[in-house]
Amino acid sequence: MTVKKVNTDDLITEIIKGIDEVKGENIQLLDLRELENTVCDYFIICSGNSNTQVKAISSSVQKIVSKSLKDKPWHIEGEMNAEWVLMDYVNVVVHVFQKQIREYYDIESLWGDAKVTSINPS
Repeated sequence: MTVKKVNTDDLITEIIKGIDEVKGENIQLLDLRELENTVCDYFIICSGNSNTQVKAISSSVQKIVSKSLKDKPWHIEGEMNAEWVLMDYVNVVVHVFQKQIREYYDIESLWGDAKVTSINPS
């Protein structure tokens, strides 16, 4: 059995489609490739307004990536309380936050040396 490697650019595109599909907000793409000792190449960070929307964003990303690329997250955390859901696609890690939780953890400033791209889909 051969495993088809998913193109990272395609994966990022499909993840952003999944976020946009359910109106995820303030989407940031952090490019971590130039930094030392990182766990992945990219973070995609977005916000939802409630735990219901955070769950919907997480589900939408998983459904769209699965349907278009036949890929699924290696690991998922936080779906039960849906304040911060982390989806690990190995070289791309998706963080879906409720707004106040995102402000509290402020991941963007923790990775302040990363190249940050604001995504404004649709």
